[in-house]
Amino acid sequence: MSERKIILTGDRPTGKLHLGHYVGSLASRVKLQEVHRQFVMIADVQALTDHAHEPQKIRDNILEVALDYLAVGIDPNITTIFIQSLVPALPELTVYYLNLVTWNRLKHNPTVKIEIQQKGYGEEVPAGFMIYPISQVADITAFKAEIVPVGDDQIPMIEQAVEVVRKFNRLYNTNVLVEPKALTSPLSRLPGVDGKTKMSKSLGNAIFLADSPDAVAQKVQGMYTDPGHLRVEDPGKVEGNPVFTYLDAFGKDKAKIDEMKAHYARGGLGDSSVKKYLLEVLLAFLNPIRKRREEYAKDPAQVMRYLFQGTEAALAVADKTLGEVRRAMGIAYRS
Repeated sequence: MSERKIILTGDRPTGKLHLGHYVGSLASRVKLQEVHRQFVMIADVQALTDHAHEPQKIRDNILEVALDYLAVGIDPNITTIFIQSLVPALPELTVYYLNLVTWNRLKHNPTVKIEIQQKGYGEEVPAGFMIYPISQVADITAFKAEIVPVGDDQIPMIEQAVEVVRKFNRLYNTNVLVEPKALTSPLSRLPGVDGKTKMSKSLGNAIFLADSPDAVAQKVQGMYTDPGHLRVEDPGKVEGNPVFTYLDAFGKDKAKIDEMKAHYARGGLGDSSVKKYLLEVLLAFLNPIRKRREEYAKDPAQVMRYLFQGTEAALAVADKTLGEVRRAMGIAYRS
């Protein structure tokens, strides 16, 4: 991959980031920043679509998310980290794109439909929440992102972005907007410690990058395993067992992990022994991240300066695209 492509990715600042974020996106961002032009957005506007009643929570977590980024190795000198709400071109682009999509299409976006059910909105869906897929189109196209790393559940968002890009370019006889492509991770989702399919802040089943060793130990000890594995000598189920999923994701000694899987499957290996090894693996991975995070946290003003510097760079790029969009539409009233 010698050609430097443009990447856009980001997170909603609704809380600290966890191991699921690392597996799903953070690890790839650290690698991608070395070979591509990467923009990472702290999506505070998107977070407000379902947290409008607690803006202070969003404000506070901008710093927390930034600390997690720095701690895992996202370098603000080569990755442009910016705050969504400080880029005015994004909401303006959103308004223009909303005219290119029907309300019916928004309602039938699979990702949105699932999230509405999960949040229990019923008929009380905030309008901002309904249109956030188009806000995402604005985010992607403002930076002319060619690659957007996403989980499998977010692929419909990229498909909708492609629809809007094609309609805009066709309607205004231009090639201003760039079609994005989804980049999915081989392991795009990590199960929660409770065995649910997705690790989530809201579900309370996450191991956070900033967790103390005691907190990690407590969560690992209470981790869901195979409910049918009642005695040490009983054969256990490896597939779908979160403990082994985590070992596959973070363990370095693959031979030892394979041997443990075989032992567990034939019986004679207890859950406590597997969890003890998993705790060793996770602490070896998390301790350096936590220590780097603590160092950055000593100077929050410097962390915010990184964000403001990145936002200035993002502003310049997004404003340029906005000017091109206006000219394509014939509404660039000032030369």
